[in-house]
Amino acid sequence: MRLSTLRGWPLTFLLAAVTGLSIAPFTWMLLSTTRKDTEIFDWPPSPVPGDSLGDNLHRLDRRIGLLRVLGNSLLVAGVQTVGALVVALLAGYAFAKFRFRGRTLLFGVLLSTLVVPEQVMLVPLFKMMMNFGLLDTYQALILPGLCVPFAIFLMRQSLSGLPDELLDAARVDGAGEFRVLWSVVVPVMRPVLAALAIFLFLGSWNQFVWPLVALRSPEMHTLPVALATLQGNQNTTDYGAILAGTALSTLPMMVLFLVLQRQFISGLLAGATKG
Repeated sequence: MRLSTLRGWPLTFLLAAVTGLSIAPFTWMLLSTTRKDTEIFDWPPSPVPGDSLGDNLHRLDRRIGLLRVLGNSLLVAGVQTVGALVVALLAGYAFAKFRFRGRTLLFGVLLSTLVVPEQVMLVPLFKMMMNFGLLDTYQALILPGLCVPFAIFLMRQSLSGLPDELLDAARVDGAGEFRVLWSVVVPVMRPVLAALAIFLFLGSWNQFVWPLVALRSPEMHTLPVALATLQGNQNTTDYGAILAGTALSTLPMMVLFLVLQRQFISGLLAGATKG
């Protein structure tokens, strides 16, 4: 027993070291939000928080309108995540459980879009939104993210393992397709939906290039774009405000993960438990 315990110490030490290295930048960021710009890059860094958190948040709010940009980011990421989940669920259900002409070809075309870099689509997407008169609006940020090929692929693969007999039994009981989808499919796919929701929200929340291209007025800025406006040259960059905003930008993701962590882990393990 003692020998097995001693053999486990190297692995425990290695995992502790890797964990410490992983959280060190995040810890430094949190501590730096409480310090003045002149104290942020002190070496060695002090493990004691400073007393400038209020000043950094006040400057951040004065320069970008903190509540407004947080509201913009939450609105865009929330609506886009819900919309993308609905589209992925409906499309994945259709590809997995319905037989129609051209299904394989259409799904292949969908998968082929995964290899197209996002930057290639910026100019066509910009011209499309300009022709529709949607530039500098919430619609310009939300609509392009409603159809996510990877999300559709994941839902299709997950739903392919759902027994057809379960769906047929619900149809025999008189349930329509939307009732089958809501009452049978959604409860079974809840772990996958939760895991997918976290990935979709993270991608939308951190999106920078497209909002920077599509938005014109500062009132419409999302948090990543607003934080980028704080960066000047080496003598004018407000590092305290930037780090305070960066720390705040992690809070929604942490809350979402804490709320959905059980379903998230179940969704990640769903494929591994099939056999």
